[in-house]
Amino acid sequence: MAKNHKALIVEDDEGLRSQMRWALASDEDLGVLVAGNRKEALAAIRKEEPSVVVLDLGLPPDPNGASEGLTALEEILTFRPLTKVIIASGNEDRNNALKAVGLGAYDFYPKPVDIDELRLIMRRALHLYELEAENQRFAEERKSAPLSGIIAASQEMLAACQMIERLAPSDVSVLILGESGTGKDLVARALHEMSPRAKQPYVAINCAAIPENLLESELFGYEKGAFTGAHKQTIGKIEQADGGTLFLDEIGDMPLNLQSKLLRFLQNRVIDRLGGRAEIKVDVRVVSATNQPMQDLIADGRFREDLYYRLDEVNLRLPALRERSGDKEVLAKFFLDKFARELDRPVKGFTSGALAAIASYQWPGNVRELENRVKRAVVLADGKLITEQDLNLEPGQEEGLSTFPTLKEVREQAEYNLIVRSLQLNDYNVSAAAKLLGVSRPTLYSLIKSLNIRA
Repeated sequence: MAKNHKALIVEDDEGLRSQMRWALASDEDLGVLVAGNRKEALAAIRKEEPSVVVLDLGLPPDPNGASEGLTALEEILTFRPLTKVIIASGNEDRNNALKAVGLGAYDFYPKPVDIDELRLIMRRALHLYELEAENQRFAEERKSAPLSGIIAASQEMLAACQMIERLAPSDVSVLILGESGTGKDLVARALHEMSPRAKQPYVAINCAAIPENLLESELFGYEKGAFTGAHKQTIGKIEQADGGTLFLDEIGDMPLNLQSKLLRFLQNRVIDRLGGRAEIKVDVRVVSATNQPMQDLIADGRFREDLYYRLDEVNLRLPALRERSGDKEVLAKFFLDKFARELDRPVKGFTSGALAAIASYQWPGNVRELENRVKRAVVLADGKLITEQDLNLEPGQEEGLSTFPTLKEVREQAEYNLIVRSLQLNDYNVSAAAKLLGVSRPTLYSLIKSLNIRA
């Protein structure tokens, strides 16, 4: 189980309550609490703030019904929305268990209790709780900052966010690398909004979306009469961004004949409008992005190497969604809440099958694909829970007890990868790596030793 978490068992049968407490208390680092009725359960929720609750619906004074249990469920989730509530259900209570899931319960398990099955459900619930809690802490820390628009709980994406914060105050040209749908446009805007140029214009242009014969006039502008149809002077995108930031998306698709003109601008910081004679000074910071392998484009003669080095003073790689451990579920919940609110739909969550499908799918379209699938599912869902069919995904493979990773294992692997990367980037200089990671040198030495990292 997860470290330093508490679980609350709400069960009116004293013998079963003691049996479950004894069985679950054998798990390391999990504190197990018990309650026999709704009043005791709410008192424990307020005092102990458990991460997961195992709730029997048949509580006194309605031990043969579900009214008291369902009321307890609603009160628990009102007071602690992130708490994962697992419903204990007999076969005759299955409809009530499904109703409870519709009200926001995480899952249900059938009685009689199979402790291994219950452990597996609890482990999944704690895994999701940890991801959502970490994302909430991250969002609260940054709710007044531009990066609050970037949803990130994984170490891979948090490292990218730290890089954004370091790059934003400077005027260096940044090349953002990443697959389509990874959020390169969001990062470009964050670089602008966290920079000293934030109050000045932010101008974006997609080099792949504009026909080649129009792209030059879009970038550099033109004078009246410069060509047929040029009835008035028009300011180009570069000039519009004066004092601010120019974002060149899909830079790898820029035609060769324009690359030389863009290079001249980057070298001299002056432009010539089409049909114009006077040079115009422009002060902009240039941020560009591509999903293409730039070195291959250069080798094929489709992109100028000298322009590449002007654009790539610093590059920032965004991980694909499949590389962002744990972010898929967090992003899916974020999009569900967003679209349920915007579209006024009664959808509250995902079935366990849908979560398994989200976790196992590779997401070739990255965050954009996830957003589109969740929006479609919110529109099409019949009930309060989205299924894998609503997402148009194949059923996900359920993790077994022997293969499902613990949070400790996930954290240690993430720490190992990040520390090794920081050491490599700094030629194994521990002081420099510690500074990059934002920890003290003794702390980093301790982590290197505990994770058995060998330089």
